[in-house]
Amino acid sequence: MLPESTAPALLVTGLPGVPGWNLFHWFRKRWPGPVVGLRPVQNLKAHAEGALPLDAEDFAGLRALFAEHRFGAVLDASGNCALKACEHDERLSHLLNCDFGVEVARLSLEYGAQLVRLSTDLVFSGVDSHGGMYREEEATDPVTIYGRDMAESEELIRKLRSDAHILRIPLPMGYTPGGHAGAIDWIEWRFRNHRPATLYFDEVRNPIFRDDLARVVEQILTQPSSIPPGLYHCGGARSSSLYEIGQIINAVGGYDSSLLMGCPRQEAGPMPPRAGNVSVDSSRLTQYLPAGTLRPWPAQPYLLPIDRAWHHHVDRNRWGGGHQVVPLLLDGKYIPELESL
Repeated sequence: MLPESTAPALLVTGLPGVPGWNLFHWFRKRWPGPVVGLRPVQNLKAHAEGALPLDAEDFAGLRALFAEHRFGAVLDASGNCALKACEHDERLSHLLNCDFGVEVARLSLEYGAQLVRLSTDLVFSGVDSHGGMYREEEATDPVTIYGRDMAESEELIRKLRSDAHILRIPLPMGYTPGGHAGAIDWIEWRFRNHRPATLYFDEVRNPIFRDDLARVVEQILTQPSSIPPGLYHCGGARSSSLYEIGQIINAVGGYDSSLLMGCPRQEAGPMPPRAGNVSVDSSRLTQYLPAGTLRPWPAQPYLLPIDRAWHHHVDRNRWGGGHQVVPLLLDGKYIPELESL
């Protein structure tokens, strides 16, 4: 951690999303200098001390903020991963997922600020012939407008800022201020309101604990020479299908097991298009991190489904029963006794 006397002001964008919201609060507690967050003007749920209202199209307002605060470091978690909304409004998707991030990069360069940009694994298609475990040097081939725009933003930002760190994040496991934007809170919202959730057997991701992501970003910001600038995959050490993720949340959350439905992604219809196995290889990044930084999600092998009916028959009392999502699936608490059962 930087000494307080030398710590620059830190800007965190994208507060409505899982990475932005959780990283903002992480650094508000740990960053020794000022921390400013950005939220859309109409998004009152992302209100917090230090969070300022600014819409993505307000480039003049963004420039004024840089001029006022003279940010020394920028964590750009901007973007909108609502796939269907992006398919229906390509102009808005490009603004949120590309243009705004490029403008942040441009201003960070002008003001001499360190830049960390968060991207996504959905720059890949996950077609069945690939089998997953993408590496950074492979060509992007997104199936969604969101993925296309994020891939374009990567390219443009790398041209502007060869000294930037760009992290492709799969599924960050944390809550959002709106309660619907993340994997865990959307699935829990369905279950909590006794609504079914249909998830796919063949869309595969690398969920990452919110605090593991925060530790990676903190190392980059506070020890920039420890990780060379460039593009990195930053996913958890285990791949899971969306259906398996739903099984785990259903069981650990103590929800009605009949509410979880599953199907191949082709049966979900054409809108929005769905990626397949987009598992990523994060070994390029892990070589620079302390051992165990990017943990498997969930941390307990005992919580891994053994079949598609696992959430119906697993003994939920073994980890205490009730709602255990926060300690086990967000905080990554490990209970050694479970592994001997």
